[in-house]
Amino acid sequence: MASGFVPAMRRTGLVLIATVVVFSALAAANAVPVGELSVGEIEEELQKCPLVEALNEHKRATIPETTSLTSKIFSVLFPGSPAVNALLATLYISGPPNFLLALCPPNIDPSSLSVMVAFAVGGLLGDTLFHLLPEIFLGEDSPEHVRFVMVEPNRNLLLGVGIMVGFFTFVAMDKTLRIATGGEGHDHSRSHSHAGDSQSQAVTTGAQQTSDNGLKRRKPTTTQQHEPSTSTKNEKEINPSVKLGGYLNLIADFTHNITDGLAMSSSFYASPTIGATTTVAVFFHEIPHEVGDFALLVQSGFSKRKAMGAQFVTAVGAFLGTLIGIAVQEFSGHGPDATSTGSDAAGAAAGLFGTSLTWGDMLLPFTAGTFLYVGTVSVIPELLETSKNKAVEIRKTVVQFLAVAVGAGIMLAISWD
Repeated sequence: MASGFVPAMRRTGLVLIATVVVFSALAAANAVPVGELSVGEIEEELQKCPLVEALNEHKRATIPETTSLTSKIFSVLFPGSPAVNALLATLYISGPPNFLLALCPPNIDPSSLSVMVAFAVGGLLGDTLFHLLPEIFLGEDSPEHVRFVMVEPNRNLLLGVGIMVGFFTFVAMDKTLRIATGGEGHDHSRSHSHAGDSQSQAVTTGAQQTSDNGLKRRKPTTTQQHEPSTSTKNEKEINPSVKLGGYLNLIADFTHNITDGLAMSSSFYASPTIGATTTVAVFFHEIPHEVGDFALLVQSGFSKRKAMGAQFVTAVGAFLGTLIGIAVQEFSGHGPDATSTGSDAAGAAAGLFGTSLTWGDMLLPFTAGTFLYVGTVSVIPELLETSKNKAVEIRKTVVQFLAVAVGAGIMLAISWD
C-alpha cells in the first residue's frame, strides 16, 4: 500500500493527503475535537493512522544507509545540544576570521575583496532562500517519519512580520550610522575608496607644489630633511570625523554581531541542519566583513594591533546575541526537554495573538530578514560599482557572478544532501 500511495502523494501534494488523514485518524480514534489539541498532539494522532504508518515504513526502508560527508563533518563540529552547538558555532564564526586579520596588510586593496564579497552574497542568499524560509513556513523534515504541514494563516502572517522587522531593523541601523557620520554608511568599499581618493589627492597636490616650486630645486637638502617629520605629523593628525566614523563602525559591528549570535541560536533550535548551514553562510560573510572593518579602523587612526583588539571586542556581541537567543528559546519552551504533552495545548492557546507561535519562533524570521538586508541592500551595491574600463568590468562581473553561484551552490548542495 505504501509504494502505491507515495507516487500519489508526490502528484497530489502533501496538503491534500494531510487533510484526508486528519479526518480519518480522528474519526477512527474518536479523539477530542481538533480545536482542543496542540500541534504536537495532532502530529501524534496522525502518526497512529495506518496510512501514515505505511508511509513511515516505506520512508525508513528507502533511507540511505550511509550518511554523507557533510553530515559527518557537521556531527563532529556540532556534537551537543542546540545551546552548546550555538555557542560552538559562534566561536567558529568569531575566532578564525579575526585571527586572519594578522595576515592582512593595513593598506589592503578593497577591490581585492570584491570576489570574496560576491561569494558571501551567494552564501547568505542561498542560506536564506534554500534553508531559512522553507524552515520558517514549512518546518524541517524528519528522517524517521513523514511530516505534515498544518496551514495556519495568521501564523504565516506573523512570520512574515518577523521577516520584515528583521529587514527594517538593519535599515534603521544603517540609516542611523549614515546620519551620525554625515552621510557615510557602513559600506566598506566606499570608505576604502574615499580614503584612497584622499591619498591620491594628497599625492597630486604634492606633485603640483613640486612643479610650481621648480626654481627652488637647488635647495633639496634642507627642505627634504624637514618634509618627513611634517608628513608624519600630518599622517598622525586624523580628521576628527574620520575618527568618529571608526568608533561608530565599531558600534555598528557590535550590533551586527549580536544579530549573528541570534541567528546561531535560532537556527540550531530549529534543526541541526539549519544551524550548520547558517554557520557556514555567516562564516563566509564574516571574512570580508571583518577585513573591511579592519581596514576602516586603520584608516581611522588605529594601529594594526589596536584594530585587531577592537575587532575581538566586538566579537563579544556575537556571544551576547547567542546567549540572548538561547534564553528566549529555553523560556519559550523550545529546550531539549520540551515534549508534546497536554501542557502544549495551553501554550498554543496562549501563543502570540492566538496562534501557536512563541517568541522563540520569531527569532528565525528575524534572522532571515537581516540576512536579506545584508545580502541585498548592504552588499550588492558594492558589486554594482563599475569603472570606465568596459573590458575589465565585464571580466570582473563574470567572476563575481561565478562567485555568487559557487556560494549559493554550496548552500544548495548541503541542503540537498
